[in-house]
Amino acid sequence: MRTFAGLLSLWLSCAVALPAPAPQRSGIYVPFYDATANNHTSAARGWNSFGLQANPAAAPTFVFDDLHFAQQCDQLVTRRGGEYYCSLDSGWSGNGGDPFARIVPEPGVFTTFSPVLKGLADHLHERGLKLGVYLLPGAFEGDQDLTIEGTNVRLGDVLDFNEPGYNLRRAFKWGEPGVQEWHDSVIRNLASLGVDMIKLDFLTPGSPDAGEELPKDTSLSAVNYHNSIQRLAPWIRLDLSWKLVREEPVWSRWRASADALRLDQDINNAQAARLVSFEIVQRAIENYRLFINEQTQNATRRGHGIRIRPDMDNMFVGNAAPLGGLSNVERYTVAIHWIGAGANLITGSDMTALDALGRELLFNDEALDVADFTAQFPMQPRNPGTGRVAARQLQAWVAGPDSAGTAIVVLANYGPDQGQGGFRDSLTGIQLVDVTLETLGLGRRSWSVRRVWGGARAGTMARGRYLLLGIALVALSFAWWALQMFSSLFSSAGWSPQIRTSRNARWTFVKRPDYLFVFS
Repeated sequence: MRTFAGLLSLWLSCAVALPAPAPQRSGIYVPFYDATANNHTSAARGWNSFGLQANPAAAPTFVFDDLHFAQQCDQLVTRRGGEYYCSLDSGWSGNGGDPFARIVPEPGVFTTFSPVLKGLADHLHERGLKLGVYLLPGAFEGDQDLTIEGTNVRLGDVLDFNEPGYNLRRAFKWGEPGVQEWHDSVIRNLASLGVDMIKLDFLTPGSPDAGEELPKDTSLSAVNYHNSIQRLAPWIRLDLSWKLVREEPVWSRWRASADALRLDQDINNAQAARLVSFEIVQRAIENYRLFINEQTQNATRRGHGIRIRPDMDNMFVGNAAPLGGLSNVERYTVAIHWIGAGANLITGSDMTALDALGRELLFNDEALDVADFTAQFPMQPRNPGTGRVAARQLQAWVAGPDSAGTAIVVLANYGPDQGQGGFRDSLTGIQLVDVTLETLGLGRRSWSVRRVWGGARAGTMARGRYLLLGIALVALSFAWWALQMFSSLFSSAGWSPQIRTSRNARWTFVKRPDYLFVFS
């Protein structure tokens, strides 16, 4: 069980936004996102079913059917400019195709809304939501005697029986006549059913620990689906999974074909009473650090927009610890880092059991303003004290600045490495995270302060060192998130936060009978 002091150490996960010089004057390279291959300019938001599927004991009232999908997704709060998806994971489709070998819904899953699948899509579309489904590369081996729609090609003639079969499927002989036509037929049919997003899972090279041998390279499945989407259903988003290799030549294929790329294995638990554990959250953050370093430290990638967004897997921030598995402190850490990365903001939480903090972390408008910024400028690590980009328990991140002089800063204390965090440190209790603005590439002038959660102006800061608690956005201001929540939690535990000023241009976090912030 964590002590209260242990919780306090994790409250240092924070984000702050600063008015800053334009990118060319920041002193460090500023990575930026470009439009994706399917012309999306921000990451997906919404809900995915897999966490509840994988952990039935955590949410025993959830049933994998269209009624319960709607019950979950009807709880989503949308806002203008975002793309919100109700994403159905494995199990929505049958174990064989239709007479043209196309992937089709399993009728037993869709018994409430009519027609099958399309009725659910219509329900979601009426609410400003979109429908996502789950696919795997290849076609069903059992359909090999069927003819691909619009062709004279027998499916079995273009399946590759020299590669291992998996999940009832066979990969294709990529490039053979009929292969692209099969993908066309699948996309055409899914589009007619109201599908707006595809999660393409079990891709290789990647997808480690699959539980069975996979074909060695199915990356051309993403290329074929992309080709079909472009010609037949350009609104469909394509997300690729899981823990995919990011070296050439497949890196170029991924980014030229899809909208998001899963960086890690599943974040959720399996067959457990709680949905996720913080050890795996640490691993997911570390995998994002590796991803963004590949973009900023590789000279051949600098100066080019990142065309594919990171998928850090579902963000389980909606439920309190007995169900979700994360403390309130750890839930903030997830929300802050997923937002800071410009990653998919798709939750796997039980939406029918959200608490007040869950709603705040998922739907707060000012937090989503930050997400709108990092959808263009993702955060990158800057080690306190050195400005390097290694894994650290006490870490700083910066996103931007943009040409208007806005940036986001995250300061984090992840607690001791639980085995997969990459940093191997084991500091306990409250820690100072001490970083200069120069280290962040932002050391030019003084900054105003505005708190995002609550919107109040909090003060000013000059060049120098600082330590901050909170998360924030700035449009001509430097800000904090979440101070209101922190204050109520600390007060209830006998800790009293205070904000004071000094002349030292320094922010400091100190363990005392009073919880003390010092800044100028």
